[in-house]
Amino acid sequence: MNESVLILLGGLPGTGKTTVARALAAATGFWHLRIDTLEQALVRAGLCTRETLLGKGYEVGCALAGEQLAQGHSVIADCVNPLELTRNWWRAVASAANCRTLEVEFICSDAGLHRRRAESRAVDIPGLVLPTWAEIQKREYEPWAAPHLVLDTALLTVQEAVERIRNEVRPGAVCR
Repeated sequence: MNESVLILLGGLPGTGKTTVARALAAATGFWHLRIDTLEQALVRAGLCTRETLLGKGYEVGCALAGEQLAQGHSVIADCVNPLELTRNWWRAVASAANCRTLEVEFICSDAGLHRRRAESRAVDIPGLVLPTWAEIQKREYEPWAAPHLVLDTALLTVQEAVERIRNEVRPGAVCR
């Protein structure tokens, strides 16, 4: 078994995935792979538009993650991951690299707080257009079929979320 781990983050925009992923990467040295960054690069390069991305960023992300995992690096995959189809892509990457996977779904149980976070986010990727609250609310998002860790960022600080994830991936822990 490869000692690396794929930490697969998912959840609606504005639930805190990237904030926690950055803190987790800083604390662990794991490779932070943000799909928003990849997708915006594809758009900037003129390879597609926001409307025609259709999973291309996820495909590129899976390829990059697979390469890093095969080299023994742990990866934090930071994406909305709204479909079981894309979650299965990530699982296949981890399986091919013979490494553990921890799936983490981020929620924010306080709708008012979630809305404030979503509406007050600053764009940190040039050209990226953040979804509106209305778009977040009507976004397709399938329930997770596989066992996974659920972190409610209305109840946890960033550091508490990081520690929960670290406890799940520590050596000897059984990832979900």
